[in-house]
Amino acid sequence: MAKKIIWSDKAQNDRKEILLYWKERNKSSIYSRKLNILIIDATKAIANFPNIGKLTGYKNTRVKIVRDYLIVYKELENEIVLIAIWDARQNPLKLQKILQ
Repeated sequence: MAKKIIWSDKAQNDRKEILLYWKERNKSSIYSRKLNILIIDATKAIANFPNIGKLTGYKNTRVKIVRDYLIVYKELENEIVLIAIWDARQNPLKLQKILQ
């Protein structure tokens, strides 16, 4: 049975900023829509198979790769909390601050 997905404010803002960036950069929303579909599909997969992501060094926290982005999530008893959507091309030390 699929677990409920809870989007943190940070994850929602990250997704919005990423999609807006690509829309402005490409002067088109086509890529943003495709990327959003990939993110939504990944969250559905996470809901159905919570262990699909790679374990991190933090308790119950995993990452699922979608293109150049990491969906960072924490598995709880009855739900999955999406912590952030992280551009993997950034300094990894910034991600450690988010996970702490």
